[in-house]
Amino acid sequence: MLTELIWLFSGVALILLAGTIAGLWLRQNRPGAVTDNLVARVNAWWVMVAVLSVAFWAGPLGVTLLFALLSLGALREFLVLTAQSPADRLVQTLILTVALTVQYWLIWDDWYGLYAIFIPVYAFLALTILTALQGDTTGFLARIAALHLALMLCVYALSHVPALLYITIPGYAGKSALLIAYLIFVVQFSDVMQYVWGKLYGRHLIAPALSPSKTWEGFVGGIATATLAGAGLWWLTPFTPLQSGAMALAATLMGFCGGLVMSAIKRDRGIKDWGALIAGHGGVLDRTDSLIFAAPIFFHLTRFFWGTT
Repeated sequence: MLTELIWLFSGVALILLAGTIAGLWLRQNRPGAVTDNLVARVNAWWVMVAVLSVAFWAGPLGVTLLFALLSLGALREFLVLTAQSPADRLVQTLILTVALTVQYWLIWDDWYGLYAIFIPVYAFLALTILTALQGDTTGFLARIAALHLALMLCVYALSHVPALLYITIPGYAGKSALLIAYLIFVVQFSDVMQYVWGKLYGRHLIAPALSPSKTWEGFVGGIATATLAGAGLWWLTPFTPLQSGAMALAATLMGFCGGLVMSAIKRDRGIKDWGALIAGHGGVLDRTDSLIFAAPIFFHLTRFFWGTT
């Protein structure tokens, strides 16, 4: 597994190096806001790849803790921008301290039968009841919907990334971390290529009310490029090249849908980004929105078709 990870991260480093060189050239020859944004994005990617590398080096515990922290950051961003009542603070505290901790502990313990239903069933019922007991009925339906969506997206869906570590796949023992590297690369590469294709050839907007930058040209070019890349990375996975391409296609399509859904929420709240933690990218949710929607589908497809139950 170590050899495959070294090859993958080396390839990513070469891509980032090319981006860094291109950014320096653009700053010298075509300075402007777009160039500054590109440079900021590339610099941020260097940091994110370094953090991810350290997490992989630390093993399953490091990867699980990293995504628990990402869930915490994403959850905080979501609740700050959607909270509507001071009465919900107790419920929010319970989300942060109990639901998130329990969900990731269950994944670390590889208790699939419980972590698969803990949030959709038990946390769902508990949060609904606790919110009602606050006694504030103003906007109750909207408030409880926001709380449930925050928990499902920021904790439940995102927790399926480290859950990939614990899938038992015949002939693939000890290599499950490669599935995480594969998923993250394919989904994020799709986002980058959609941006690139959109900037180069984008003419027709997909959903102007949701995103003024997502075009059909960017969508087709980005998804196709990432699908081909996923097929080429079959050697990281238990999939054949054709299966790897199909899995990449499923993940990138869900990732694109995730971006649209999160854009709809941002437009509803009247904001451009979820936060400003990551230079050039926005907040944690701005960088993980695609992964949030792709991870559960990728996890269950892998477990159902390749894993043992």
